[in-house]
Amino acid sequence: MIQISKKRFAKRLVQLTVCLLSIAFSTSLSAQKLSLYDLKVEYQDNPLSVETQSPRFSWKLNTSTKNTLQQSYEIRVGLDAKALASGKKILWKDSKNTDQSVHINYTGPVLESRTRYFWQLRIKDNHGNTAGWTAVKFWQMGIKAEDWTAQWISVPGKDTSDRSPIFRKEFTVAKKVQQALVYVTAKGLYEAAINGQRVSDSYFAPGWTSYKKRLQFQTYDVTAAIKKGSNAIGVSLGDGWYTGHIGFGHQHNFYGDTRALLLQIELTFTDGTKQVIQTDESWKTSYGPILSSDIYNGEIYDSRLERTGWNNTGYQEDTSWLPVKVLPDGKSELVSMTGPPVTMHERLKVIKLIKTPKGETVVDFGQNLVGWVRMKIKGPAGTKITMSHAEVLDKAGNFYTTNLRSARAQNIYILNGTDQVFEPHFSFQGFRYVKLEGYPGQVDTAGLTAIVLHSDMKQTGTFTTSNPLINQLQHNIQWGQKGNFLDVPTDCPQRDERLGWTGDAQAFYRTAAYNMDVAGFFTKWLKDVKAEQFQNGSIPHVIPNVIGSGEAGSSGWSDVSTIVPWDMYVAYGDQRILEEQYNSMKAWVNYIKGTSRNGLWNSGRHFGDWLFYGPDDDTDGRAAVTDKFLIAQTFYAHSTQLLINAAKVLGKQEDVAEYTKLLGDIKSAFVKEYLTGNGRLVSGTQTAYVLALQFDMLPEELRAQAAQRLVDNVRSYGNHLTTGFLGTPYLCHVLSRFGHTNVAYDLLLQESYPSWLYPVKMGATTIWERWDGIKPDGSFQTESMNSFNHYAYGAIGDWMYRTMTGIQSDESAVGYKKIIIKPQPGGKISHAAAELMTSYGLVKSSWKIENGLFKLDVVIPANTQATVILPDGKTEQSGSGTYHFESKI
Repeated sequence: MIQISKKRFAKRLVQLTVCLLSIAFSTSLSAQKLSLYDLKVEYQDNPLSVETQSPRFSWKLNTSTKNTLQQSYEIRVGLDAKALASGKKILWKDSKNTDQSVHINYTGPVLESRTRYFWQLRIKDNHGNTAGWTAVKFWQMGIKAEDWTAQWISVPGKDTSDRSPIFRKEFTVAKKVQQALVYVTAKGLYEAAINGQRVSDSYFAPGWTSYKKRLQFQTYDVTAAIKKGSNAIGVSLGDGWYTGHIGFGHQHNFYGDTRALLLQIELTFTDGTKQVIQTDESWKTSYGPILSSDIYNGEIYDSRLERTGWNNTGYQEDTSWLPVKVLPDGKSELVSMTGPPVTMHERLKVIKLIKTPKGETVVDFGQNLVGWVRMKIKGPAGTKITMSHAEVLDKAGNFYTTNLRSARAQNIYILNGTDQVFEPHFSFQGFRYVKLEGYPGQVDTAGLTAIVLHSDMKQTGTFTTSNPLINQLQHNIQWGQKGNFLDVPTDCPQRDERLGWTGDAQAFYRTAAYNMDVAGFFTKWLKDVKAEQFQNGSIPHVIPNVIGSGEAGSSGWSDVSTIVPWDMYVAYGDQRILEEQYNSMKAWVNYIKGTSRNGLWNSGRHFGDWLFYGPDDDTDGRAAVTDKFLIAQTFYAHSTQLLINAAKVLGKQEDVAEYTKLLGDIKSAFVKEYLTGNGRLVSGTQTAYVLALQFDMLPEELRAQAAQRLVDNVRSYGNHLTTGFLGTPYLCHVLSRFGHTNVAYDLLLQESYPSWLYPVKMGATTIWERWDGIKPDGSFQTESMNSFNHYAYGAIGDWMYRTMTGIQSDESAVGYKKIIIKPQPGGKISHAAAELMTSYGLVKSSWKIENGLFKLDVVIPANTQATVILPDGKTEQSGSGTYHFESKI
């Protein structure tokens, strides 16, 4: 045996300790230099109801080291969180040398329904730094149709009452609960509570989908709500979109005439055993204080009829509680919820109490918003308070609701004599002003709060400039989006419409994707676009379709089926959306092809350039009327081009060849039919030239002169736009593309009608449906169609982000994997700045002009690269990091 002296042993021990400490310190420094955040599965954080067998992982890198790219990743998945964290019981693992950190596919064993899977990852970067194993995250697989044991239940007899039915059941839990999940949906809308507490902070569940083909259910983790011993669950139902008024002509019961509930609670105990509580014949039902609740008309609530404690334990049921009716089975249409829920957001206080010339008592919240008013009140029992909602006051300062058409938009509350808090349950309003009738005594404005409701989309973009009017325009665009993105992208949120108009959605999509994270929102809605598509390939005007089978196939509206999937791919790098929507895209193009003659789409009903400019007394032909079939032909080409783009991404080479030839025929037919030999279009409007140039309909040699004709047209209208819904989104883009950014700025900064800033000058806080919803003399436009919250014209926001501050995704590496920063200053604006949270991290572009110098500050997120193009034409290639550039103007 070799003998080592104590002295030598001590020396070696010190050396070893120093070495180990050095390694640990080095590892710690490496970890500090690189970390991970915003880990997602299918765009969600710890989702509870995933359907796909191939869920995708995404994450972002955090580092202060410049030019950082991910070099490799390692993901591991297991069924036991603690074991996984220790590197044990690994179900599946994946490691690759790649810089891909978005949409990484799970390719492991088959995933079981109602099962929770845990995952974590670590990465290395190109500088040798390591981000160690992250905290364990999870996703839960959804429940399949065959796993439902619950039964649909409703009220006994026919469901003919306007009152909202309530349902309850008590149950006993004998063991310690490890996990409790509730799966729930309704025909109508529902609010559920366990032991007196709401099961979630979401509203208007199960959301609005094409109910006959896709009815969403929600999954909630209610472990904390379940207690050992007695428990109770209570659910109230409202009409919602299912049986309530929706569409035109006072239509109701569109999807059915019976409100119904389906609910299943699955308890897993610490000993591994399970218990299921479900809707069946054992439940009881009655009616509560909601006398009626309708999307368009509002809610009537008589608090004297409240049943205190009905959704909690210990409640004594009286004779009004009856056994439920069990309905025939039907679960094949059930699907997991994929989009964000509707939740509460801003709370706004009253800024002014008004007594109108007519003597009306009105409160002003200072902002046109969507949601409802929460009222704290105490008054004599039986007092009836009526709250009516309006977007504007009329010229004289009186309350104005004529533009709501038949929608009553009223919430009526009947007091019970105690301190109370009221807010509706199954209705929402679009409003700035609220008229109070029957309010007892002096109005306490402190007790009135406007609650803003919209789908729970995180804000991703900010945009500011040195011009306060442009800043207000951006504010209006964002609030228009908030107000109309309530589960589906509606045209307006206040009148008897509130429908998912496809033309508005496609026109605004790119702006929407700058302002907010709309990936989940539109992924959900596109499923309904595909579901509602007719067998011949035509797409309805509104999705979900509640206006009939004949209302479909309009250019610029039905093209949503190609435009939004492609724009989603560019914005989020989501190839799966192309895979899932490709057949729908192709069917739409084939529909047009089948209805065309000699390559021309010159048949069918089209909305054209909706709400274009037209003088009131057009005696000299200044109305900007664009040939509808000319417009149709340009969108025919555009959809075909996007189909070709998608086919290339998906490797469908035969389709690429077929539709490339078709595209050539479409453009040749356009030139032959709509272009003169001298390069003039048969419709000389701004929209005609914008669409022809945007979609490359003209021979290369004729494009510059066509752009000049567009400029001349703008100048002839005194630097005013004349475009409608289809021309407006592309107007400034075309001008900038062809070297006329100065003209685009002239249009943007125009303050008189028609222009983007005219409504701002008139006090707008959202985007209007019409360029002159309120005329210069204070009178209103056509009362039958005059929304003051209509986001379509807010599509200029895309140009503001993309051109003014220059932030755009390089289509050679979509989803902002490669970024282009190409700001184009102008219009006497001395400063502009934008931020965008992309799938990889935060992009910033901020510039100012000082002493004849253009000064640009840029932030590029980790794991991306950028091309920075300065106004003087100088180009810089940049990796991640913070940079400063200067150039001459």
